[in-house]
Amino acid sequence: MQKRNISKQNLSFGQLFNLSFGFFGVQIAYALQSANISRIFATLGADPHTLSFFWILPPLMGMIVQPLVGKYSDKTWTRLGRRKPYLLVGALIAVAVMLLLPNAGDFTFAQSAFLGLNAAMWFGLFSLMFLDTSINIAMQPFKMMVGDMVNEEQKGTAYAIQSALCNAGSVVGYLFPIFFTWIGIANTAPEGVIPDSVKWSFYAGATILILCSLYTFATVKELNPEEYAAFHGIAEKKEDEPKKDKGFLQLLKEAPSAFWTVGLVQFFCWAAFMYMWTYSNGAIAINCFGWDGVNAADAAFQNAGGWVGVVFCVQAVGSLLWAAFIPKLEHWFGNKGAYSISLVVGAIGFISVWFVTNQYVLWISYALIGAAWAAMLALPFTIVTNAIKGGNMGYYLGLFNCTICIPQIVAALCGGLLLKYICAHVQAGMLVVAGVLLLLGAASVFAIKEK
Repeated sequence: MQKRNISKQNLSFGQLFNLSFGFFGVQIAYALQSANISRIFATLGADPHTLSFFWILPPLMGMIVQPLVGKYSDKTWTRLGRRKPYLLVGALIAVAVMLLLPNAGDFTFAQSAFLGLNAAMWFGLFSLMFLDTSINIAMQPFKMMVGDMVNEEQKGTAYAIQSALCNAGSVVGYLFPIFFTWIGIANTAPEGVIPDSVKWSFYAGATILILCSLYTFATVKELNPEEYAAFHGIAEKKEDEPKKDKGFLQLLKEAPSAFWTVGLVQFFCWAAFMYMWTYSNGAIAINCFGWDGVNAADAAFQNAGGWVGVVFCVQAVGSLLWAAFIPKLEHWFGNKGAYSISLVVGAIGFISVWFVTNQYVLWISYALIGAAWAAMLALPFTIVTNAIKGGNMGYYLGLFNCTICIPQIVAALCGGLLLKYICAHVQAGMLVVAGVLLLLGAASVFAIKEK
């Protein structure tokens, strides 16, 4: 049989777009989680010093789930596709949980507490665990399909499209609560109950998530085993492949240097953004809305929660604009220079939040933070996937996700201590800590070794 020379083929813009369109819906769900989890658990009764502990679950589940999705989807060859079955299952579970999570304060629970958490908080905690598990199951296939089906020449474009859809989804997810408030849906509720504006945001996000995921599922045709082997140049190597699957320790041992050096930068960057997601609501409520720092049912705290979505949206827009500027920076300063400069700009944005008392001036701070986010989305996966051989692409990308998850777990475990002993209980101080972490990330960029 004549071998197909598909390794040289380019995909059309429409094909590249279809590969990642479902990511738009997944990112809406992720944005709703990022912007509202602290608000939800504070409303349910969480103390600011323990708030970061609730953020351990999302990265922990990602660290467990994504390598498994990568490992098993590498070997899943079905009529429905290789990665697409995982995409669909993850999306369906996420939709179910998104309908339940914002109602944690409405169900009738016994009021007794266990380990300092009331029953509503435990329900929310388990819902969050399932939500992030399902988001990770649905999210990872999009990254893998680009690695599977896009050649090196177009990979940068493919991840740029994915980044644009990611930011667009973030904008929609971040703005949902304040949009629903604007059209008249209540943004406050009795103590311990999550406002209707947040509930309807999750309902709308769930609807868009499933529709976008079904679109990609229906429009993308994945490569079959023979086409995949030819595309990645591994067809002739089949007989030389070991009979036994390599374990993750062996794969880590054989990982290219780019895997580790980019991972060092990732550690500082993702720890910084963990503190942004955790403490922005409290910092903005106190600095700009006059919140007393105690009663989470207070209108000042809930209004700040809506404004968090706005400034996170500004961050996403800033990220889109900065992403268009990154190629110029790469031309002037090289990849490492562009990466480092972007992180420094983001650090300035984080540190400036300490000084801001006007809610509209925060737009400048969070637009600058968007520069770091743009670099984090645009560069790491391009560098790593170009350094990885095709046979274990999914497994490696799943393992690489640990460089995103581990720093968030470490940051979450340390958050309460830093807030108490370094920041003197001032939540805005945690954003200064985030700025310092980004500066460390900017310095560590120069350890990256690219091929």
